[in-house]
Amino acid sequence: MQVPISELRLGRVISEDIFSNTQYPIFFKGTVISYEHLHVFNAFNISKVPVYKEASNGDLTEVTDDSLTDVQPEAILTFKTIYFNAVEQFKREFKNWEAGAKVDITKARAIILPLIDIVLEDRTIIFDLNEYSNPKDYLYHHCVATGLISAVLAQKLNYDRGLTLQIAIGGLLADCGMAKIHPRIRDKKTTLTEQEFDEVQKHPIYSFNMIKDLTILKETMKEAIFQHHERLNGSGYPNGEKIANISIFAQIIAVADVFHAMTCERLYRSKQSSFKVIEMINESEFGKFDIKVVRALIDVVADLPIGTIVELSNLERGEVMFVNKFAPTRPLIKLNSTGEIFDLGKNRTFYISRIITNE
Repeated sequence: MQVPISELRLGRVISEDIFSNTQYPIFFKGTVISYEHLHVFNAFNISKVPVYKEASNGDLTEVTDDSLTDVQPEAILTFKTIYFNAVEQFKREFKNWEAGAKVDITKARAIILPLIDIVLEDRTIIFDLNEYSNPKDYLYHHCVATGLISAVLAQKLNYDRGLTLQIAIGGLLADCGMAKIHPRIRDKKTTLTEQEFDEVQKHPIYSFNMIKDLTILKETMKEAIFQHHERLNGSGYPNGEKIANISIFAQIIAVADVFHAMTCERLYRSKQSSFKVIEMINESEFGKFDIKVVRALIDVVADLPIGTIVELSNLERGEVMFVNKFAPTRPLIKLNSTGEIFDLGKNRTFYISRIITNE
């Protein structure tokens, strides 16, 4: 049903994508309306909004509609619960590997699979993964998150579901060899010595040795795990391979690994904005990663519909007014405080620090 803005209540659920002379929806079907949405409706001169009907008791009458599975608060809550459970399960498995146990591929699949469908249905969830992590348990969060981000990149690159799931498992297990690195080195807060760094750089070898006999995992994924720290320009490890010898699947896991690592708070480093990180991967790290994989990451992270509310690095908030396809991380922003149009392409000192969802 179409409801006039003047009669619209907070908490109602949008029943179809809303456009306003824009290429992409300003709001997506399943969005729960908040105060900030009302501001955007007014900014775009939208007088009526399609929402689901309510019964006399205030409940949605179309609760059997499949599209209601997209309602954000419920989806995120469910994902967060499953995600933290997965991290705890992975932590238990990791402790078993430290004690000498073999990798159980069935358990690894059970850890990652419940999360895959949710993430592939709503890729924006990967923006929240760094918020869930913490320095103390970073490694366990990182392994699960790398698997999920790898899956999103694989889907964006149009790999079929079976291969996408394999890549996700590869991402999950890429750092399993860290279980063979002494915790004193692994958790060190200060700069590693050359000998300690050399030991850390052996973890892809340890990972490969731990998974090489798993029959369910494709040989290409075992190779990807071994190579996920190799770089196209030969600057990686353990073998310093160059472009022709590095698997595309290794590159997918590598980009996922670097993206999550750089956006998370670590024992020795504060977290950084997703938008700043993909610019760094695309620019300062240029030549190390497959450009197709980097572009897939940019497409996922910087796919901002017109009207998206963002916060900038100077704490100003505003809405996305125009996205330059050649510089998608640097759109035109209409500042909430002044109404001024702020061009991030020209003001490169500033960047998008985060997307403002329902708060």
